[in-house]
Amino acid sequence: MEFRHIPVMYREVLEGLDVKADGIYVDCTLGGAGHSLGILKKLNAGGKLIANDLDEEALENGRKVLKEYADKVTFVHGDYKDLPARLDELGIGEIDGVLIDLGVSSPQIDNAERGFSYIKNAPLDMRMDRTQALDAKAVVNGYPREELVRVIREYGEDKLAAKIAAAIVREREREPIETTERLASIVEKCYPAAYRYKFGHPAKRVFQAIRIEVNGELDGLYEFIEAITLRLRKGGRIAVITFHSLEDRIVKNVFKELEKDCICDKRLPVCVCGKRQEIKILTPKPVTAGEEELKENRRAESAKLRIAERV
Repeated sequence: MEFRHIPVMYREVLEGLDVKADGIYVDCTLGGAGHSLGILKKLNAGGKLIANDLDEEALENGRKVLKEYADKVTFVHGDYKDLPARLDELGIGEIDGVLIDLGVSSPQIDNAERGFSYIKNAPLDMRMDRTQALDAKAVVNGYPREELVRVIREYGEDKLAAKIAAAIVREREREPIETTERLASIVEKCYPAAYRYKFGHPAKRVFQAIRIEVNGELDGLYEFIEAITLRLRKGGRIAVITFHSLEDRIVKNVFKELEKDCICDKRLPVCVCGKRQEIKILTPKPVTAGEEELKENRRAESAKLRIAERV
């Protein structure tokens, strides 16, 4: 399948990063390469982009989309949370900007065989990195009921987590659950018919929860954002796009902590905590997609953009 993807809040991201022509930039989640292309267009011969993705298909596509700028871009395959170490390997210290676009890209959702979608029938998979062992089928068929409740409740924020987990366990005892269609059907039946589709497809939150578990999307996210932000040189900027409340809460909390100055008791004559303000938050409230963008790309509806600058 052709790897087509509409970059979310493209203009807002590029304006927020305030790209310097000779700067070093990091796109932690290359995806369809739309944001990366925008950054590269603003770089001169002295500028550089590190383009990372866990999905080999995204990197393969990125090499084609960005071939005109091959001399300015370095592609990295791996979990973005490993980027501080990878930057060290590349001999890169301070950077001028970093973009983290969290969530699943459109091609991963649209390609039925990847098993991310509750609308298209496919084998349960949901791995962003298809070389890893854990997939959605293993979670759905192998996790104890209590663990399924935890995953669905924490990552899907679904109030019917216990009922859904019990239904999954009951159904898998009859026959292993191997397809997205069967899982979606099991979840649908857990909701009373009167409001089953009141807030969209009832399986949406469950699929989100399992995807987050399979890919460890929230594991170490706070620590990574903190570490990569501290790699920014003075005036450098970080832009983070989230797609659900758990991610956004983590980003918000990291930014708030990094913006704090001395936290000592004000009655002390001198600072003993050593805490210093590291960033200035440029978006007190997250930026969201405008009406025109939403007409073109409904998947931008839940996106939130937060931006901060190193001080």
